[in-house]
Amino acid sequence: MSSSVDGLVSGLSTSSMISQMMKVEAAPQTKLKAKVETAETAVTSYQSVNTKLKALKSAADAVSSMGSWRALKTNSSSESVTATAVGGLTGMTGSVKFDVTSVARAQTSLLKMSDTTAEQVFPASITIQPGTWSPDIDADGVDEFTPVGDPVNVTIPDPRKADNLTNAVNSAGAGIRAYTVTTSGTEGVVQFTSMKSGAANGFQISGLETAGTGGTGPETTSGKDAVLTMNKNTPTEYTVVSSTNTFSGVMPGVTLSVSKEESNVTVDATADTGAVADKFKALVDAANAALTEIKTQTTYDPETRKGSPLTGDFTIRQMNQAVLSMVSGGLSYDKVVGKDADENDIKETVGFGSLGQLGISLSRDGLMEFDASKFTKAYTEDPAKIQEAGMAFGSQVRALADKQSKTVTGVITGRKSEIDTLTTQIENWDVRLSSRRQALQRQYAGLETALGKLNNQSSWLSGAMGG
Repeated sequence: MSSSVDGLVSGLSTSSMISQMMKVEAAPQTKLKAKVETAETAVTSYQSVNTKLKALKSAADAVSSMGSWRALKTNSSSESVTATAVGGLTGMTGSVKFDVTSVARAQTSLLKMSDTTAEQVFPASITIQPGTWSPDIDADGVDEFTPVGDPVNVTIPDPRKADNLTNAVNSAGAGIRAYTVTTSGTEGVVQFTSMKSGAANGFQISGLETAGTGGTGPETTSGKDAVLTMNKNTPTEYTVVSSTNTFSGVMPGVTLSVSKEESNVTVDATADTGAVADKFKALVDAANAALTEIKTQTTYDPETRKGSPLTGDFTIRQMNQAVLSMVSGGLSYDKVVGKDADENDIKETVGFGSLGQLGISLSRDGLMEFDASKFTKAYTEDPAKIQEAGMAFGSQVRALADKQSKTVTGVITGRKSEIDTLTTQIENWDVRLSSRRQALQRQYAGLETALGKLNNQSSWLSGAMGG
């Protein structure tokens, strides 16, 4: 620990002198700090470029993916039938015609109550039997119930009121929900509803046969499946069944949802050319964003004679040329045309030519442009050719962006390692400079002490001589 020694004897500003000398001593550390600052700025710029390259790779991935080219748009002739394109590799164009023979519903059983608040003649326990429903085969207007699995016993606690009954059923884990509904005054019903729709999620309740108003038992609306009758009244007629009102296997890549029974419904699925064009536009936009970022980070202003953080960085500047050359040079790619005797791929090079056929061109300002109408026209005229070339182009852009991103990542890693090394050196200089400052403070403190002693001796001698 040191103390100020300014001018105690000598009258000199020793702390100022020490500070000036420490600036000279710290010059090497100051240079190291400047290097760290420059390196950190460069790392930030590299990261900014890398973010754009990764976005370009992602956009190119979408163009090269078969799933993107299987994009569909749907149309339904009925407002009660919704057709939704879900995309993916399974998507296929086509048309289906069907009748909605039935819609799915969950089973509901009602027990009428004259007083939902009073204690009832419920038994001490009831039994819930799970099972399935099948259509009426006896022509008595009642669907047939078939027990499936083990029954569930439910104990009704005292006092045996409607709410205690519903609470006991809800806690039994039988797959049904029970609740009390007041219809008028104290009158109401206890409703039991299956948690899932469909004929396979049915149940029967034993023990409540005479527990309702006037000694009645539960009245039941059976569970039911949704059924589509395909190609009705033709040799190719068949049915598709679902426990819900959603069908996912009728058309590849399309989900159907029905809400009421209806005849002669037609659903069409066609290629969504607009969605594919949007993928290309996204790729071009991502490429332009990358090119713009590279230009921003490497530009040099001759008027101010100031450069950007990566001005003169060949690694970054050549990336710009690589992207533009890919467009200006046209497209060629290898295509597998068969197998040889050893089951190795036989490839041939396809010279597709100008990317203008895909609606892609270069503008005068060195960026890419995309003409959606030109792409759509070419794709409509020859879907197979444009799809093959488009996927090949997407794959090439993806490979280029991935390679460049890895290069930038390697540079960033190297710069960060350099920063860590410089930071360690700066910390070492902190220790060295602290020791040097303490040494100078002790030196000047000793000087002041020595001068003080000399002054005292001078005063004594002057006094002695005067005496």
